Amino acid sequence: MDVLLLPPLLGVLGLVVAFIVYSVLSRYSVGEGAVADIATEIHRGAMVFMRREYSILAIFAAVITIFLFIGFRSWHTPVAFVIGAICSAFAGYVGMYAATKANVRTTVAANTQGAASALSVAFYGGSVMGLTVASMGLLGLGALYLMFGSDPAHAEAIHGFGMGASSVALFSRVGGGIFTKSADVGADLVGKVEAGIPEDDPRNPGVIADNVGDNVGDVAGMGSDIFESYCGSMIASIAIASTMAVTTVAQIADSQADLMFIPLALASVGLLCSIAGILIVRIMSAKSPEVALRIGTIGATVIFMLASYALISSMGMSTALWLCVVAGAVGGIIIGLVTEYYTGGKPVQKIAKDGETGPATVLISGIATGMESVVIPVISIAGIIFVSSVLLPEGAGVFGVGIGAVGMLATVGITMAIDAYGPVADNAGGIAEMAGLGEETRAITDGLDEVGNTTAAIGKGFAIGAAGLAALAIIAAFIETVSANNADFALNISDPLVLCGMFLGAIFPFFVSALTMRAVGDAAFDMIKEIRRQFKEIPGLLEGKAKPDTDRCVEIATTAALKRMISPGVLAVAAPVIVGFALGPEALGGMLGGALICCVLLALTMANAGGAWDNAKKYVEKGNLGGKGSEVHSAAVVGDTVGDPFKDTSGPAMNILINVMAIVSLVIAPLL
Repeated sequence: MDVLLLPPLLGVLGLVVAFIVYSVLSRYSVGEGAVADIATEIHRGAMVFMRREYSILAIFAAVITIFLFIGFRSWHTPVAFVIGAICSAFAGYVGMYAATKANVRTTVAANTQGAASALSVAFYGGSVMGLTVASMGLLGLGALYLMFGSDPAHAEAIHGFGMGASSVALFSRVGGGIFTKSADVGADLVGKVEAGIPEDDPRNPGVIADNVGDNVGDVAGMGSDIFESYCGSMIASIAIASTMAVTTVAQIADSQADLMFIPLALASVGLLCSIAGILIVRIMSAKSPEVALRIGTIGATVIFMLASYALISSMGMSTALWLCVVAGAVGGIIIGLVTEYYTGGKPVQKIAKDGETGPATVLISGIATGMESVVIPVISIAGIIFVSSVLLPEGAGVFGVGIGAVGMLATVGITMAIDAYGPVADNAGGIAEMAGLGEETRAITDGLDEVGNTTAAIGKGFAIGAAGLAALAIIAAFIETVSANNADFALNISDPLVLCGMFLGAIFPFFVSALTMRAVGDAAFDMIKEIRRQFKEIPGLLEGKAKPDTDRCVEIATTAALKRMISPGVLAVAAPVIVGFALGPEALGGMLGGALICCVLLALTMANAGGAWDNAKKYVEKGNLGGKGSEVHSAAVVGDTVGDPFKDTSGPAMNILINVMAIVSLVIAPLL
């Protein structure tokens, strides 16, 4: 059998396994009465948002497709763009659909069967997301590579796939982030701070919108985010290999075709290792959730390292390539562990302690924690770049960086499964609270949610590191592509055009952060006014004698998200085109470098500060430092409220921003 058939075939296999997992999930009880009704509201709200978001995305994709046809005068790149957009949208939609079906089943399992069963159900929901992301990446890219990507003369066509995936990811991440945080901030400030009622209290009109937001932001949005980094790392590595000199190729592999295929081969092995990791978590589910998830993640990575060595050796390639894979995989683990420390270790307790002197010191401490948390992850990324460059011969170092990114992302199936588990567990706790299932059930869901907060924070750190490496590889591919058509092209820091580009690039992360944070603030303002109105005008609502109008709050969040996601998306796609054609490839290369550095630093700072503020609030709510209702708790809630758009809207948007700008630049490189 032709080995080029393996990636798409394994993609199909992954989808079959995802369907089997969903079938097992669907056999669990959805409960009845209030539990089932609440779950239906959450599922309906999420589906309505996704349908409206994808309608806008379809128009945007159609416009870009027309421009690609005009620019390239060929069907290859535009068709690849459409396929990439469809694959990304499908992965996000399926993952979120499964998550909204898993949340209520997790609640019922916690109520009737115990913690181990609830963990299994929540993880099944996340596993569908993880397997779908990995499988659609392999199926889409593998099929395109089989069609025309293996020919270096036509390899640039698959760059369109990455552009399609990135475009969907940006809108999904930004739109979902604005939705979830506008609802979360509004519900928290009016419910917990002003009205003094618990989180997820059924009297609060904003709680359904908050739970819907967890799915559209942290499941569908995160899935699209990881999907585009996953595909981007492979596309960049293939592009670099296609332009590599024959003499350099000979020092690493038997042929250029083998070198171009190795990213897909590694991802194929990674999918199988992810399935093994999911089985490990299922087997270990009787243990504590934290232990089971950690063993599954690390176990999948270790298996992948061993399997990748066997793969590279069997293809007669240099062992240095395997060391690049290991560097990327180990770097991903380091970034995850550092993120776990800063969002769940001593820094969190320090932030909570600082709440004794008010919200101002909570904010100061959280920002300082976020800034400090940047150090080791960035050193890790620099280490991966250095190791990859040193191990491979001159002229192949950037390929090693791409392979390092592939190594970090190859087991995305298990990584994404554990990340998506968090929102499912969070929703399960919310449903238990709203349905009044009692302290025992809530204790189980709170335990799952606590682990989910940590896994979500780790997932964000991992996503940032992976996006940084993937973007760097794409930028390297852009440089190689332009150089192949223009022998005089070079990015010298002494070149005024390059310097101008660097400063221009540094603008975009800050401007997009401002746009997204202001969007959350404005939408939250509308949400707060609506919740206050309902508390005031609906008789008996605060006494629990009347039902809130939750649909109105969902509509406010949906409208705000769809309206305000347009500007960042258009900016990210248009900026490289304008700079590239107006100032030239040198300025565009400088712009990508400036944007990359600032995006990674801002993303790490905001994501980790937000995660630390969130867990500091939960640390107080456990009864520490006065517990719920205390002045320390009020200060911690303020910190968490500020941190919400940090960690779930603006921070994650940085991952997509740099990858969109980089992949658009790579697509237009032949035209420059």
